[in-house]
Amino acid sequence: MDDASTWALIWLAVAAVFGIGELLMAGSFFLLPFAAGALIACLTTVATGSPMIGLAVFIVASLIAFFALRPVARKLDENAPDVGGIGANRLIGATGVTLTPISATPGNAGMVQVGAEEWRADSHPGTAIAANAKVTIVDVQGTRLIVEPDAPGQLY
Repeated sequence: MDDASTWALIWLAVAAVFGIGELLMAGSFFLLPFAAGALIACLTTVATGSPMIGLAVFIVASLIAFFALRPVARKLDENAPDVGGIGANRLIGATGVTLTPISATPGNAGMVQVGAEEWRADSHPGTAIAANAKVTIVDVQGTRLIVEPDAPGQLY
């Protein structure tokens, strides 16, 4: 195997690694330009027989692809969910109903229903909240919601 064909296989492997990395990585089109640059470098190295020309083509093609895909990536990222809106944090700001009273003593959680889900909950300022009271989720700490009553008359 000569030098150019060895480099062509290396560029092909690099393209595969970047391509698989793009599929596994969160985000939009970060590794794809480099996969494209490596694939073009592989083809260039085979066509010209020069690993140095392949390297130059990789750098130029990767930069061109990177800057060409940035506007598309930004547009796709605009619609991505906010980090705070993932997992239990998606409940912050939502309203629920207490199923059991929530004690003012920290650690004595009550139960809150938010949509179809039931969660353990503590009161935000350490105030007691009656059962069947409407509450707003203000924080998530571990597996517990931190809530505060929507109306002052719901305290007990």
